[in-house]
Amino acid sequence: MTPRTALGALHIGALMFGLTGVFGKLAAASPAIIVFGRAAFAVIALAVFARFASNTAWQKLHSRDWRRLLLSGLLLAGHWVSFFIAVKVAGVAIATLGFASFPAFTVILEGLIFRERIRANEILLVALVSIGLVLVTPDFDLASQATSGLLWAVGSGLLFSLLSLNNRASGRIPAVQAALCQNVVVALCLLPIAAPGLADVRALDWLWIGLLGVFCTGLAHSLFVASLAVIKARTAAVVFAMEPVYGITVAWLLFGENPTLRMLAGGALIIVAIIVSGLMGSAKPVKQPAATA
Repeated sequence: MTPRTALGALHIGALMFGLTGVFGKLAAASPAIIVFGRAAFAVIALAVFARFASNTAWQKLHSRDWRRLLLSGLLLAGHWVSFFIAVKVAGVAIATLGFASFPAFTVILEGLIFRERIRANEILLVALVSIGLVLVTPDFDLASQATSGLLWAVGSGLLFSLLSLNNRASGRIPAVQAALCQNVVVALCLLPIAAPGLADVRALDWLWIGLLGVFCTGLAHSLFVASLAVIKARTAAVVFAMEPVYGITVAWLLFGENPTLRMLAGGALIIVAIIVSGLMGSAKPVKQPAATA
């Protein structure tokens, strides 16, 4: 995958990820059931793709690879559960904007983990994203649904940032292979919690969950993992700044979730900060991710 095709894959993935909150709200099921079903459908989709459409040879996995894939699966499970809790509690708009904080976490953690210098524009990014999150929050009452939902969403963003950095370190593993293994871990983790309520899930809800698994997960996640083997996680953050735009727009059209002027200002600040900072740093040459123990 070249840097140009990687950016194209990221744009497609961003659109699909942007619909995640919408399908999660359409499915009248608990976050645990949604995440389990999403992972299970993703495993089926990825297995079919690997069998009939993928020409990439799978890598022999060593113990270090298994540890990283297990960690990625656990991070992915935590990210999804916390995000869908945010969707159920506070709606698609707040959940999506809270999750959009993940590039700020990525800037800080990438500098610490990979010992890469944090530039001045990236420090500005963190500051502007923080201000944007303050504006997105209608009030600071921890008992309110909006505040608690935003906190769940920000936690989801932190877990997703850790996931993206772990995937960068695991760049030698083919994308489909990595995504398949990670979703198996997610499904196994959530099965004991979701099993008691599976029989009560409506057929229509299984449709929404299936769309989540096949398109917003099986395809989108593999595109994201593949792109991180070529470009930096912070560059990926620029493209994924469009995800809240997709999610909020569709939620407004379908559910009548009309964002307030303050929320729009905060969301715009987050998105613009991410895009500008990423464009300023994109001129530097891309280095392949270094493997760590």
